[in-house]
Amino acid sequence: MGISPKGSYQAVPLQKVQIKDPFWTKYMNLVKDTVIPYQWEALNDRIKDAEPSYAIRNFEIAAGRKKGGFGGMVFQDSDVAKWLEAVGYSLSAERNPDLENTADEVIDLVVEAQHEDGYLNTYFTIKEPGKRWTNLYECHELYCAGHMIEAAVAYYRATGKRKLLDAMCKFADHIDEHFGVESGKIRGYDGHQEIELALVKLYQVTNNEKYLKLSQFFIDERGTEPNFFVEEWEKRGGMSHWSGRRVPAPHYPKYNQAHVPVREQTEAVGHSVRAVYMYTAMADLVKYTNDEGLLEACRRLWENMVHKQMYITGGIGSTYQGEAFTFNYDLPNDTNYAETCASIGLIFFAQRMLQLEAKGEYADVLERALYNNLIAGMSADGKHYFYVNPLEVLPEASEKDPGKRHVKPVRQKWYGCSCCPPNVARLVSSLGEYIFTYNENTIFTHLYIGNETNVTLAQGNVHLVMDSDYEWNGRVKVTVNPEQFISFTLSFRVPGWSSAVRFVVNGQELTPEIRDGYAYIHRQWQQGDQIELQMDMEIQRLYAHPEVRANAGKIALQRGPFVYCLEEVDNGKTIGSILLPSDAVLMGKFDPSILNGVVTIETCAVQEEKSDWGHTLYRTKPKELEEIRIKAVPYFVWGNREPGEMSVWIREKI
Repeated sequence: MGISPKGSYQAVPLQKVQIKDPFWTKYMNLVKDTVIPYQWEALNDRIKDAEPSYAIRNFEIAAGRKKGGFGGMVFQDSDVAKWLEAVGYSLSAERNPDLENTADEVIDLVVEAQHEDGYLNTYFTIKEPGKRWTNLYECHELYCAGHMIEAAVAYYRATGKRKLLDAMCKFADHIDEHFGVESGKIRGYDGHQEIELALVKLYQVTNNEKYLKLSQFFIDERGTEPNFFVEEWEKRGGMSHWSGRRVPAPHYPKYNQAHVPVREQTEAVGHSVRAVYMYTAMADLVKYTNDEGLLEACRRLWENMVHKQMYITGGIGSTYQGEAFTFNYDLPNDTNYAETCASIGLIFFAQRMLQLEAKGEYADVLERALYNNLIAGMSADGKHYFYVNPLEVLPEASEKDPGKRHVKPVRQKWYGCSCCPPNVARLVSSLGEYIFTYNENTIFTHLYIGNETNVTLAQGNVHLVMDSDYEWNGRVKVTVNPEQFISFTLSFRVPGWSSAVRFVVNGQELTPEIRDGYAYIHRQWQQGDQIELQMDMEIQRLYAHPEVRANAGKIALQRGPFVYCLEEVDNGKTIGSILLPSDAVLMGKFDPSILNGVVTIETCAVQEEKSDWGHTLYRTKPKELEEIRIKAVPYFVWGNREPGEMSVWIREKI
């Protein structure tokens, strides 16, 4: 691996983290036993009544194994890549010979579809073989390349097998030959960022600085003048991939974060997934280049996105038009996008920032997106998915309002544009990489997910065992087993949602130094030392900034890492007519009947009476209120029972 700058932190390799957690193990097993096999069936078009994928078929045609035309979206190759990447992470946790054999067969197919010069893309191989690298604005060639590179790195790290890795090095060499500032090369970048962060991963396993410099080239070129996308449009005669007709020149560079050079950007703009993938790569590059300008840009963009444009669930992207950010504090609940992939990209960005700076806010946001928006994107059976993650749903509006048809009241089996399902699989499979970071003498705990981990510090190896009852009860116990009696620091995140955390070491309570959201405990550690943490699990009412107009007069509920919502199945119709009194006593109650058990929030509320209205639409008489009991469930639960209304934000009665 390349040299990191002084003061940065390393992630613990996935193979050294074994998750054993009452909450997350079931998700790991769900991905391993259900999601990966199900998605394999989907990639092969064997899911009844689901939109076809065409993904494997495209590779078979490109490899010459079958005859036929290209099917699906221009970026369909990326679904296969993300599936392979998820397989790699899954095999890192637990070897599975049958799954590995299937993956090896897919890799054989992918390599067969690769051209002699290293190029790989089934769309341009099958449908438009003479138009390589002519429409980067629309056609995602480098995006697909990036995902396949990530798959190759994950699979190599898991199995040690180099076939796909060598093929992707060949592809990256091809890209390097065609892109750059030198005469005759393309001085441009992809419409959808992804190649940038993938090349850093390729550098990490090969130590070939060419790949790091190529990633930096793509970051440095974006937003420079003259605008590459306009020049490219002129060269292809203004023809659009999507319409097949001549179209006006690209006029909205903010959509692709190409409006100004990245170091000058101050606000999160444009397509949200593209943005956070780019920010992730920027943070990656800071780690290896010590680029202060790039670091300051990362900090500015983080600050704007998290404090002015992020949903309370960790979702980003306020509008379905372009799946994009809009403007500060514009966070509508019933028309938002908050794509699952965007939250995954936000998690990537937060993880990379934690490798640069030990600041609790990064891990708080990572946790918020992980426990809410991310796992809400997949059903409890692992076979249905949300692309869009709204904070308010009325099924009739989803069906009949053209402006809300992107909002689904139930998860779908698959999508023609199915980037989210395999993205969920690869994130959950790689979760072990997000729990810790470390440097020479400090281990930082960012997530409280039960696990066994081995970390190598300057003074020796340390084996950690974390037993976690964090999600529902806020309890964590860590057993420390260094190979010898050594001195080092254990640093634990103090969650932003917890008003207090109690620390006990070997039965004695202590008050550690807390700095930037982390508690530092430095001592001589020996075999069997134990640290116990108890978080405050008080139910909280959360209020939005006054400029978030959609939430004026409303509150949201949170307990521990979970944001809560009201569903029709528990509270009846017209959830919007419910008001929660400001003095209502909120009670947490474990309900074993919901998804194998969750803590619900129950309380007394009032609801606007409907029975005395008759056929009147408007009247001068004030509304009558009736007392009711309400039940809120964690947001990730919604949509797993009966379809119906849902709302995160609740009107408050003062």
